[in-house]
Amino acid sequence: MSNLRLLAALCGALTLIPGTAAAETGQPTDAPIRLLGQQIVPFGLTFDGTTVGGLSGIDYRAATGEYVLISDDRSDVNPARFYTARFDVGATGIGPVTFTGTRPLLTATGSPYTPKSVDPEEIRVDPWSGDYWWTQEGERVDATLQDPSVRVARPDGAFVADMPIPENERMRPDSGPQRNLALEGASFAAAGSLFVTAMEGPLVQDDPAARQTRITVGTRFGQILAQYAYQLEPPFAESRPEPGQSMNGVASILAADPVDPAKFLVLERSFANGVGNRIRIYEADLGGATNVLNAPLTGARPASKRLLVDLDEVGLSAVDNIEGMTWGPRLPSGERTLILVSDNNFSDKQLTQLIALAVR
Repeated sequence: MSNLRLLAALCGALTLIPGTAAAETGQPTDAPIRLLGQQIVPFGLTFDGTTVGGLSGIDYRAATGEYVLISDDRSDVNPARFYTARFDVGATGIGPVTFTGTRPLLTATGSPYTPKSVDPEEIRVDPWSGDYWWTQEGERVDATLQDPSVRVARPDGAFVADMPIPENERMRPDSGPQRNLALEGASFAAAGSLFVTAMEGPLVQDDPAARQTRITVGTRFGQILAQYAYQLEPPFAESRPEPGQSMNGVASILAADPVDPAKFLVLERSFANGVGNRIRIYEADLGGATNVLNAPLTGARPASKRLLVDLDEVGLSAVDNIEGMTWGPRLPSGERTLILVSDNNFSDKQLTQLIALAVR
């Protein structure tokens, strides 16, 4: 079967997969997950003339055994960039982290991004070409309205392309993403034929009180196929001492199966000022959800979801601002490894954690 016929079959399968009747929030799964270990990257670590920090996305390149990590530095500390790194993951834990390279992300003109002109969040290795697809959140402040985007870069950082995004995700005075709640998550799916993105929080035109964000499914060639509502959990705690400073949103999304185009892991990152973070990962199924592309969410059936793991319950002494996740190497036991990374916001009061979980 040709690639084009395979793609058509996969895209058609997305609408044929049986779905469940309703979203299931907070329902634990019986799939066992255990903590393998963690490594902490020292605060202020420098590598190749840059400060390592703000690591908000991670992906595993199995062909080389390296991990690719993107910094959400808005070219304020150093030019917007990504890193490559190596660390062993095995049945006994996770080994020390060695950074092996860094490259600036470049604009279409071949220059680095100027300060505050870009806000990188997620990075994925294209399983077909080896290029890097990355998302950035854009900006909404005062009169500045900058669209979020999905961009493609070579492994040397050179610009390749801007990919289309849905019209309802463009920054408009009365519609589009809320500030800092835009394209936070992205993943290849269906053997690389699809590229799926997730908004961190509700769009301006959607009811924020309903706590529903959107997951968009498109082809790798830029065709937007569908969009689905995803139900967020409420913030895990109220902020202290002043209420109203807590939130919960999608920080990362990852295909749960190499070929199933409807099932994803969704990392919900909740934060309450004065309390801390709570990180929960859900398995979401888009198969029974209503397509809401260019449509309101009112009355739409959201994706079904079930709780896969709550990081408060795996034995970590601390859980920081986890924003990225990727599948790592498979263990001899047959378990898959799930690797997480936290964004320290370039603050000495936060941690850059790399956490390894075993998933059966």
